[in-house]
Amino acid sequence: MSNLKEKIGDRLDAVISSIDDLEKSGIAVATSLLMQRANDVRLNRVNWQSYLQGQMINQEEYNIITKLDPNTSMNPETRRQLITEHPVQVATTFVSLMSHISKDQTMQYILTMLDDILQEDKSRVEMFRQYAKHHKCSVWEPFLNMLNRPDGFIVNQSSRVIAKIACWSKELMDGRDLQFYLNWLKDQLMKGQLECAGWVHSVSPLSVSGLSQESNEYLQTVCRCLQMMLRIDEYRHAFVNVDGISMIIQVLPGKVGFQIQYQLTFCLWCMTFNPELAEKMNKYNVIPILADILGESVKEKVTRIILATFRNLLEKPQDREIIQDHSLSMVQCKVLKQLQLMEGRKFDDPDLEDDVQFLSEKLQASVQDLSSFDEYQSEVKSGRMEWSPVHKSERFWRENAIRLNEKNYELLKMLIKYLETSKDPLVLSVAAHDIGEYVRHYPRGKHVIEQLGGKQLVMQHLTHDDPNVRYEALLAVQKLMVHNWEYLGKQLEEVAKPSGPGVVPAKA
Repeated sequence: MSNLKEKIGDRLDAVISSIDDLEKSGIAVATSLLMQRANDVRLNRVNWQSYLQGQMINQEEYNIITKLDPNTSMNPETRRQLITEHPVQVATTFVSLMSHISKDQTMQYILTMLDDILQEDKSRVEMFRQYAKHHKCSVWEPFLNMLNRPDGFIVNQSSRVIAKIACWSKELMDGRDLQFYLNWLKDQLMKGQLECAGWVHSVSPLSVSGLSQESNEYLQTVCRCLQMMLRIDEYRHAFVNVDGISMIIQVLPGKVGFQIQYQLTFCLWCMTFNPELAEKMNKYNVIPILADILGESVKEKVTRIILATFRNLLEKPQDREIIQDHSLSMVQCKVLKQLQLMEGRKFDDPDLEDDVQFLSEKLQASVQDLSSFDEYQSEVKSGRMEWSPVHKSERFWRENAIRLNEKNYELLKMLIKYLETSKDPLVLSVAAHDIGEYVRHYPRGKHVIEQLGGKQLVMQHLTHDDPNVRYEALLAVQKLMVHNWEYLGKQLEEVAKPSGPGVVPAKA
């Protein structure tokens, strides 16, 4: 078991490290607007002498920044020695410049220089910790203030620096600073989603606070910061506490490119390394959403990260029942069929092939152990209800109707919730039908449905636009109202019944 944990930990570290290596080498430039802009910013030359003469910086700050600036000091060893020997002075200089310089172009250059310095050596983030202790002030305040600047590049470059200090420092970010930063990242996801959906052009600029034309352009950078943060377990729990998973799940099915799909799924993958969080994950509808993306994906890296997430959902939870629920949800969402299609393909990544084999074996075993009630339960929980055989089985309802009372009427409440919220006529039809069958086969069913508010919802669908929904709602209402089902059955014989499940009767 310890070897398995080490292997999984190494795998996570290897993927993160490969991303870091891409940034260092510049290979990722083509896929990131921020990196493209950073290359342009590096070509600028700042006239530090003018800032000194204008008394916006003092002599010590001038001496330090000109030695750090690659455009004024061509000796990398000089920069390295300065940072190593005088870390507090270097950090003090950067904080002072961030506080006193308002020109966007110069601030872009300062933040890019700082980002490069940290990227060269992760241990350099500690100079800001030393600065905070020396001056008895907050590490985070100067950088969090930058997130309020109007310039998109400054904001997102600052966010990168915050993530690096938070992830690479020996001391973790915590308290209100962590909550503020994670909420900021979550808000950026929302803004990016709005722009992806085209809302930017259909709403007033004032109706979505802080929304800019650049919000979606920098969405990759926001996701990259999240990728870094969520590799640390303490940050995973904090992200859950600000309802971050819900925002990821809200953005993923939208009109985002494969790169964002990969990055956000990567975030979910990181979350599933925590057994407690892995057990809660599908409460956010993670499996159905990822299954849909898997079925449409043409990019191997997206496929790989989805399968790795699914594997964690079957390996990490401690509760066997939850693992079974995850397996059944994957089966219900046609993941097993997708795996069968993949088994004959060649992949560059051996881990992907291993995941395909692992998931295929696990899901096939789940199918073999599947009872009719397990199948029904999985279908209801997935929210993807259809006319599978159990719904029309007299024997199924005779044997299992009472089981809808289990776990404080969990399945029954889901059926009622679908009647209230679903827009899918098929889901509404099946839910109404099942409530009627529950009432027919469970003596106290009418009372339970009334107590849960289901009767009123069923009756509302008597006027639904879809004739199948109207028909199933009518039958359910009759079952709720009648005292003698056998008598009602004879009356219904006079009504032309549908020739198959979900087919509209001639006289409906």
